[in-house]
Amino acid sequence: MNISAPVYKALLIPGCFLLLNCSTAPTNYTAADFTTVEKFDTHVHINADDTTFISQARKDNLRLLTVNVDAEMPIEVQRDYALKLVGKFPDEVQFATTFNLKDWGTEKWLPQTIAYLQESIEKGAIAVKIWKNIGMELKDADGKWVMIDDARFDSVLNFIEKSNITLIGHLGEPRNAWLAIDQMTILGDKNYFREHPQYHQFLHPENPSYEDQINARDNMLRKHPNLRFVGAHLGSLEWNVDELAKRLDQFPNMAVDMAARIPHLQVQSVTNRQKVHDFMVKYQDRLIYATDHGVDTSSNLMEVNQEAHQVRMTDWKFFATDEELTVPHFTEKFRGLQLPKEVIDKIYRTNAEKWFPGINYQGQP
Repeated sequence: MNISAPVYKALLIPGCFLLLNCSTAPTNYTAADFTTVEKFDTHVHINADDTTFISQARKDNLRLLTVNVDAEMPIEVQRDYALKLVGKFPDEVQFATTFNLKDWGTEKWLPQTIAYLQESIEKGAIAVKIWKNIGMELKDADGKWVMIDDARFDSVLNFIEKSNITLIGHLGEPRNAWLAIDQMTILGDKNYFREHPQYHQFLHPENPSYEDQINARDNMLRKHPNLRFVGAHLGSLEWNVDELAKRLDQFPNMAVDMAARIPHLQVQSVTNRQKVHDFMVKYQDRLIYATDHGVDTSSNLMEVNQEAHQVRMTDWKFFATDEELTVPHFTEKFRGLQLPKEVIDKIYRTNAEKWFPGINYQGQP
């Protein structure tokens, strides 16, 4: 009987009488595992009294963090929607608050901002979101741009740190915003900046540069090294995993969510799949699944939910399998990364629990 060394060793394991009984558990998930694995999406916006979005997330085995943002809808109205949903679905929804810039530059701004954040935390907020209007819209009375490393934000950032909640930062934009439309790498960016020319920085060379945005964020983190920070949208370093790795190495209290930026990982994997794979494995404790999906009172709920499910399914295949895939954001085909199970579990669940303490809170005390 000619038995190879590995099989022979397996046959000698006590209690193993048949080779078939000695097989190890699969080290990777499959596409079929999508609905069986518990997951979080830590960056959605539910600004409507809607339950269908949550119902679809439940079918996809996703719990949600709905994020308030200082844009368009008043932040108080967003918080009211969030609190209603948390009350109805405490097992499935938590919320992140935000603050606005009303009365910026006056003595009123700081106390009313702290008061609003304190009230939000008492009502159950587990994080605070800051938005790109800091650095891209806010100016002092003399016309000078205000960036996030401005000393006037320090008291708010210190309050967030002392409150032991997480700061989510959408600071800057994808680097594509500083390129002409036809030079952008992702169709989603082309469409967004075509529809929102006020944020298409290529059209506004007088505004702070991409490097200005990243440097201001980095300076803020240097000033507040103990602040637990999640950089939204891959920390606006979506275009290059090497650049993102540098910041993760430099700032140990920084993680990033992937909201609306997974196509940037996919397009990088077209030319260097192994680099993206190795990045995901090396920084597996610092990467958090998120989509930036959401609904408001004008949404076509059926279309939103169908699209959300399809994107979540494609994302899962990209991370968990080695299937050949296509997405509408670019024309090239690419293969899934087939990350190990333990990496998938961190990206989809345990990193959310680590970086957002309280995300598992269920029901009222």
